[in-house]
Amino acid sequence: MANSLIVLAVSVAAFAILINFSLHKVDEGHVAVYYRGGALLQTTSGPGYHVMFPFITTFRSVQTTLQTDKVKNVPCGTSGGVMIYFDQIEVVNILSPAAVYEIVRNYTADYDRALIFNKVHHELNQFCSVHSLQEVYIAKFDRIDENLKKALQVDLTEMAPGLYVQAVRVTKPKIPEMIRKNYELMESEKTKLLIVNEKQKVIEKEAETERKKAVIEAEKVAQVARIQYDQKIMEKETQRRMSEIEDQSHLARMKARTDAQCYQALKEAEANSLKLTPEFLELRRIEALAQTSKVYYGPNIPQMLMDSFSPMTVKPKAEVVAEEYKQENTNMD
Repeated sequence: MANSLIVLAVSVAAFAILINFSLHKVDEGHVAVYYRGGALLQTTSGPGYHVMFPFITTFRSVQTTLQTDKVKNVPCGTSGGVMIYFDQIEVVNILSPAAVYEIVRNYTADYDRALIFNKVHHELNQFCSVHSLQEVYIAKFDRIDENLKKALQVDLTEMAPGLYVQAVRVTKPKIPEMIRKNYELMESEKTKLLIVNEKQKVIEKEAETERKKAVIEAEKVAQVARIQYDQKIMEKETQRRMSEIEDQSHLARMKARTDAQCYQALKEAEANSLKLTPEFLELRRIEALAQTSKVYYGPNIPQMLMDSFSPMTVKPKAEVVAEEYKQENTNMD
């Protein structure tokens, strides 16, 4: 009985150990690859619990989400022979789950060592070898990350399809202390120059502002003067038109009055032409003669008299006196 219990206990313990080594867990965002006797199996597993042969089969978990590989202390020699060091270069990459088996088969589960770390060293040294220290450290430093990303992705597309580089971040390299101080001094002088340039720009802007204000003020004065001038011109034009209208009105009144007088004269002439008959003229002559006949007495008689009823006839005074005397004698008879 005791032996049976011991055998049972040993069996249970062996089964527990077997289950412990055969059962394994794969985390979310990872894919498990399996090895048997050092050979990579074609079987892969996704997230969750899985069973494998213990002590014979082993597995590696490969990340398939975004991961950041940090390449540290990368040496780089410039074209001038100065050795500089990049403290850290970060490569953000992602592996497609469908490409896990092929990439692990070709480059092992530590594929990033061969495809990313070594490639970063190579591409960075290629860049530094054809550029001077000033270009690497200042002039073209902002292009290093983009150039490195493009170079990595070109090789990965050919060598490891399914592995993509999302971004590359490069820290400022370390340079010799003496050169660094010179660069700091140069940057300080550049900063001073920038300050002077900015002050000059401010002064120029202020002068430009004053000039524009003066131009605006002059334009305003000119516009006001132009408006006043136009206003005076309009007033003069209005007065001229009013004068023309008054003149035209006066001319029309005078013309109407003249026309009326002319019409009146014409009508009077027509009436006179109808009224001046021989009988009427004879009557008027007699009336005029009766009103203007005069008798002159005295020793001195004028030599000439003007006949009142016949202004165009000039007679000697003697004849006039004789006629008057004759007329008086006739009247007496």
